[in-house]
Amino acid sequence: MSDSGAPSGLVDGPQSGSTTSSNGARTDPKEQEAVCDIMRATGNDWATEIPDVCRGRWHGIECMPDKDNVFHVVSLSFGALSVDTAFPTCDPTQSFISPSITKLPHLRTLFFYRCFTNNPQPIPSFLGQLGSSLQTLVLRENGNIGPIPHDLGNLTHLTVLDLHKNNLNGSIPVSLGRITGLRSLDLSCNRLSGSIPNISFPSLSVLDLNQNHLMGPLPIPLLSSNSLLKIDLSRNRISGPLPNLSLNDLILLDLSYNALTGPLPESLKDLKSLQALILNGNPTISTTIPENAFEGLNNLMILGLSNMNLGGPIPESLGRLTTLRVVHLDGNQLNGTIPPSFAKLNGLSELRLENNRLTGPIPFQRERVWKMGRKLRLNNNFGLCYDPKSGLGDDLDTLSSAGIGHCETAKNGPTVSVQHISTDGDVLKSSTNSGAQKIAISRKVIGMTAIFLFVSCLL
Repeated sequence: MSDSGAPSGLVDGPQSGSTTSSNGARTDPKEQEAVCDIMRATGNDWATEIPDVCRGRWHGIECMPDKDNVFHVVSLSFGALSVDTAFPTCDPTQSFISPSITKLPHLRTLFFYRCFTNNPQPIPSFLGQLGSSLQTLVLRENGNIGPIPHDLGNLTHLTVLDLHKNNLNGSIPVSLGRITGLRSLDLSCNRLSGSIPNISFPSLSVLDLNQNHLMGPLPIPLLSSNSLLKIDLSRNRISGPLPNLSLNDLILLDLSYNALTGPLPESLKDLKSLQALILNGNPTISTTIPENAFEGLNNLMILGLSNMNLGGPIPESLGRLTTLRVVHLDGNQLNGTIPPSFAKLNGLSELRLENNRLTGPIPFQRERVWKMGRKLRLNNNFGLCYDPKSGLGDDLDTLSSAGIGHCETAKNGPTVSVQHISTDGDVLKSSTNSGAQKIAISRKVIGMTAIFLFVSCLL
């Protein structure tokens, strides 16, 4: 292999199908025949009429010449990613991957997108025969069924393996551990089950296994690559304690909707590059949030700790993370007040604190409440209210949707009068209690929506 990853004997610099040559170079005859077979198998019979596939004017194929000016196929791509792409589309009712793919000994990239949706079929094991050359294998949203073939472990030069959003079942093959140079592994949105094997990839930067049926403990060896930028294991059945991670470059950590347990690890504050921490929907964590839990996370933009059975106060230190844009702490048992430091979160665009036990005035001025609008959710707490001096009193629509009451302290004593804004007709109700303050808020519960598109399966 050359430094560029090209098989020995090829001249660097792929030539796309739209590039012609005037020096008489032609495609290897065996590879020409193989490409015609592959095109027929995807419903693209038109390509069989092209006399030289590496010199024909069509996208989806890339070729490279060897030292004798013979062109070899190094990349094949199928499927309409968008209106701007010009890859050959597949006939979804009858397409399949032709075994002739194994007759392309220099193939580095193989890409199929939405090609077999109406003709579900297993991933062919013969793809493992491309181990001497293949670097990128993408079989995305194709409706592939059955298990992941163990033979894919023979693709020891792979750097990208993407099997996102198929109907694959069974366990993750231990044989994948032989692909030691893997940099991106995406098996998300399938039906994979069993424990995640204790395999490791020293160069791994993207690990996405979300929306499967995986169970058992977190795979510490798999989470130990210092080059990891993204870890998404959300929406599985993974159990056990939250891990201590020491990953200086990690940007996204999503372990939401599993069965993980607390406490929150002290190592969280060591993830200095972290921009998104999403642990929603792990109710068995059941702990308090340490005051310094997120200290030093100066790049954090998204924090999701919803429905985790958390108790105690909201740490004041959260308000010092000035990069925060989205904070979800709803569906817990948090008490006390919203920290005054939250007033300094000028970039905050979404805050969910509903369904807790919070009391006292909200620390925001009118402009911040107006900007968040319905993304500020404070309903179903023990007694949140707003100070009329903050300028919020004339913004009843926004306050109503956020479920915020109006605090007004009487001059003659500790009696507190609280006006509640009802979502049913904007009726203002007043109640007065002497001695101990008791505040009752009655309104419609606003449903929780998804909080992070980074890891969704809509793409």
